[in-house]
Amino acid sequence: MYYYLPHLQEYEDAIFPNVIFGQQRTGVSMVIGIPTVKRKKQNYLIDTLHSLLYQLSEEQMKDCVIIIFIAEVSVHGKKWGLTKILPSFPREVQSGVLEVISPPASYYPDLSNLKKTFGDSEDRVRWRTKQNLDYSFLMLYAQPKGRFYLQLEDDIIAKPDYIESVKSFAAQQSQDWMVLEFSQLGFIGKLFKSEDLPFIVEFFLMFYKDKPVDWLIDHLLWVKVCNPEKDATHCETEKSKLRIRAKPSLFQHMGIYSSLAGKIQNLKDKDFGENLLHIAHNNPPAKVDTSLTIYQQYTLEQLYKGQNFFWALAPVAGDYIRFTFLNPLQVEKYLFRSGNMEHPGDKLFNTTVEVLPADEMLRKEMADNGSKFNYPVTKDGYLKIGAFENGIAEGSISQRVGRIQAIRLSVTSDSPVWAILSEV
Repeated sequence: MYYYLPHLQEYEDAIFPNVIFGQQRTGVSMVIGIPTVKRKKQNYLIDTLHSLLYQLSEEQMKDCVIIIFIAEVSVHGKKWGLTKILPSFPREVQSGVLEVISPPASYYPDLSNLKKTFGDSEDRVRWRTKQNLDYSFLMLYAQPKGRFYLQLEDDIIAKPDYIESVKSFAAQQSQDWMVLEFSQLGFIGKLFKSEDLPFIVEFFLMFYKDKPVDWLIDHLLWVKVCNPEKDATHCETEKSKLRIRAKPSLFQHMGIYSSLAGKIQNLKDKDFGENLLHIAHNNPPAKVDTSLTIYQQYTLEQLYKGQNFFWALAPVAGDYIRFTFLNPLQVEKYLFRSGNMEHPGDKLFNTTVEVLPADEMLRKEMADNGSKFNYPVTKDGYLKIGAFENGIAEGSISQRVGRIQAIRLSVTSDSPVWAILSEV
């Protein structure tokens, strides 16, 4: 690095982050790197993180680390990133699955007076040059932490099973490879072996001023395997042995506003497929009602019938969602899932699951003597049988409760976000 970035000889500590939040976890299977900067129009990072963490098992959480690289050179920029991320994911930062780093301003060389190439503007040349330096810093920091390194961007959504799918695809490869691609777009969803990262970064640093990062990867593969005496078709065949594409794609680009000011990018990966935004079930006949303010056409009736998800404005304490059965039922188990793939952060928080026994004599007895089922009783005769944890409520109901007239989800405190129910 001192050779390719000679200014670092004056700032030897500039190759180390000057901000690190997290547990500095090592020894995992997968390290996920996400560079981010503050965008003028809209920021997508929090939604991206919700998507990546959505439905991860405890085992998966323990075997990966997501590194957010705040690629700002000003103190203000760093403050923006930390004040956004840390309050939204305190548990994930504390557990070690989420880490936030930022480089010192002295890491970057003077990026003025760069040579303009490929008809790009001065701003674009500076943007892509700095981006190459961002990737290089992040990759070298991530390198000793785990077996694989997955490169993502801060404006994507991920399929719920993405970690197992990546590991499974990597395990299936019989030949030596350099990059596995889980998206056809740019530098999204590119998997590298950590042991290869120093070599790859050295190539980036050789040519960081010359071309964008995805072009440099292609050139690196050309250098490795292409024979100048053979045609382009032979070259592509040889490169495809080192760069292997997985289908369907696991990551979709969601952002419109680029980190390059003024740039609009409506990029979509056609191999990603349709997003599964709700899961339908054949539920028993019921009347449904809610105190929540419904958003557009996303009604509770549609959710219950399995036609769409339910979406409502931010719940406040005292709000409820209720399912009243047309005929009282013996219910063994229940499942309510909030949030979905495109809006994984729109979950129900501080919400209890309550059931109303159909037996009026039993309700009167509970009102007089308290619950005999070890469930707390509400003033209007419901038993509190469970609560939402990390957006999901599921469990069994004691059969001694007998037939149930209604199930109610009760919000106990104001929520900072809207709420989606995607599965009942």
